[in-house]
Formats: sequence, structure tokens, C-alpha cells
Amino acid sequence: MVITYKENPSISLGEFIEILDKSTLGQRRPLDDLAAMEIMLNHANVYVGAYDGEKLIGLARGMTDFVFSTYLADLAVDEAYQHQGIGKQLLKIAKNMHPRAKLILLAAPAAREYYPKIGMQKHDYCFFIDDVNEIH
Repeated sequence: MVITYKENPSISLGEFIEILDKSTLGQRRPLDDLAAMEIMLNHANVYVGAYDGEKLIGLARGMTDFVFSTYLADLAVDEAYQHQGIGKQLLKIAKNMHPRAKLILLAAPAAREYYPKIGMQKHDYCFFIDDVNEIH
């Protein structure tokens, strides 16, 4: 098996949903909301695909300003292909696409132990809000 990687590949909505579903991210994304999934797919500007032949088996998807920061919204690897270094390679390629930009992500609970093992630094100052009414 030879895995190939492509920067900014053309990915269909179906492929996007399928790779998230086959990874551990499926339960953390609105896969049944096709309009939301299409918006998510169409409004990122960093994509790296991992392929086994023509089959998408991994995806890094994010947004960047090209210089200061790249936020990686998804790092998804088909569970059947995990533990082969594919996620690490997707991260390397995404980082190298805009080398000046700091690569930032929020880890899924199941992946919190993974990122430090591959050299990513933990940051204690991340904040988020889901609802504007929570701002007071």
C-alpha cells in the first residue's frame, strides 16, 4: 500500500462527510446537516488529502492568513488506516504549505494524548464560546 498526499485536492461533499464519518470525528461534526457540511467544506483554504489509490483516507482541513496562524479545523484519518503516521504527515504538509504561520488546533478528547507525542506543544490559554448570549 502506497499512500499519496495532495495539497488542495478537489474534494466532494460526499468524500468530506465520508472521511469524517470513518474517522473519530464523525460524532463531533453535523454530518446530517448537508448545508452546514457544504459551508464547512467550501470556506476553508487549507486542504491536504491522503489517498490510497483514488480513495480519500485522510484529510487535514483548515483556515490560514498565510503568515501568522493556520487553524486546523479537521485532522481526520479513516480508522482502518490509523497508526501508520498518516495524521502526522498530513500535519507536516499543512504546516509546510504556510511555514511562517503557527499551526493551531483544538484536540478532540480522544486525541489529546496524540499531539504531544508528535511534537505539538500544549497551550493553556485557549478560549471559546458557542453562543453570543454567553457573553456578559
